[in-house]
Amino acid sequence: MRAMVLRETGCIADDCHRLALEKWPEPACGVDDVVLRVAACGVCHTELDEIEGRTPPPRLPIIPGHQVVGTVVAAGRNVKTVDIGERVGVAWIFSACGECSWCRSGQENLCPSFRATGRDDNGGYADYMAARAAFVHPIPDELDDAVAAAPLLCAGSVGYRSLFLSELTDGQPLGFMGFGASAHLVLQLARRQFPNSQFYVFARGEAERAFALELGADWAGDIAAPAPEKLKAIIDTTPAWTPVVAAMGNLQPGGRLVINAIRKEDADKTALLQIDYARDLWMEKEIKSVANVTREDVGDFLQWAARVQIVPDVTTYDIADANTALADLKAGRTRGAKVLTFLP
Repeated sequence: MRAMVLRETGCIADDCHRLALEKWPEPACGVDDVVLRVAACGVCHTELDEIEGRTPPPRLPIIPGHQVVGTVVAAGRNVKTVDIGERVGVAWIFSACGECSWCRSGQENLCPSFRATGRDDNGGYADYMAARAAFVHPIPDELDDAVAAAPLLCAGSVGYRSLFLSELTDGQPLGFMGFGASAHLVLQLARRQFPNSQFYVFARGEAERAFALELGADWAGDIAAPAPEKLKAIIDTTPAWTPVVAAMGNLQPGGRLVINAIRKEDADKTALLQIDYARDLWMEKEIKSVANVTREDVGDFLQWAARVQIVPDVTTYDIADANTALADLKAGRTRGAKVLTFLP
């Protein structure tokens, strides 16, 4: 099979490609596993964090990719819940132990044995991939386009978790720092869940701000701009530290900043020295990080997306052009989500 393989971590740029298109053995099917014929795989900023070494894979080589939609072509002898020919998705959560206190309390995203798809185990930048049957997700019939469904598995699902962690109630104002793959999906969901709320988007580029207004944001401004009103919650999806400081200054007393990122880049970490306690942190403001996702997050968001027709804006790339997709993502050249397709 074809696979885009990471053999060495390092920078991603137009002239600095890290993934190589290789012939790779098709995955074996363990007794508790299924094997998928991949139809589409979303490209996520977390892959930049993996490839550039901020959250490096524990072993190399590895096949990235954790927003995978495909058809089951093989199932292990212990598998009773997934059928051959079924269309399923695989998300960031590849597996968790199921036995620790975190798993037993419904917080498998915090499991010490959490394994991530495409980082700890081979992912979906390939024609086929193996996955734990207990951790794959049926794709609702309403989501009949594999390309459109792929970003829902991480950009959408982790965004859904971020919205939950914001503790927003209807009528309270919500902000978004950055407006990429995740935020453009969460805005669509939030507008339906909280019809009486106002939504404010902070983004560096004029195109991103225009896109946010197109999708129903009430206001869009620069990262450093003051919002028209103080906000109950802000979801930060950027890779940088400067927006964290800007966000804290836009919160109401008791407001919450939810950071939806696996890692932050080091380039502007000195921005944190600009935090002023009285202005930015006092009055019981708080910062909450998002750590991974649970299976429940993914399943619930897929059902929401099917029910209220949440539609991602997608740019597609052939599997062989994965490096281009990653460079475009890093440079912010295209709006919405990026998805690899797998034509023969």
